[in-house]
Amino acid sequence: MPVDFSGTWNLVSNDNFEGYMVALGIDFATRKIAKMLKPQKVIKQDGDMLSIHTTSTFRDYMLQFKIGEEFEEDNKGLDNRKCKGLDSLA
Repeated sequence: MPVDFSGTWNLVSNDNFEGYMVALGIDFATRKIAKMLKPQKVIKQDGDMLSIHTTSTFRDYMLQFKIGEEFEEDNKGLDNRKCKGLDSLA
């Protein structure tokens, strides 16, 4: 069984976040807003299932997936990309 990451997590810093967003091709206005955000993540883990609820003054969203299985994340309202992920929490 993977390590349990359940809890409430608050962003403390985001070093070089703007450079990261530039490399992704995110537009100027979105970058300026995103740099100011300090989102909070509430992670609930039930065995191999994770749910991550992210809240900020800009957007709230929920992501649910099973560890070890590929999942799709829709970044609608952020940079409008669809991303595939795979988390092993090894």
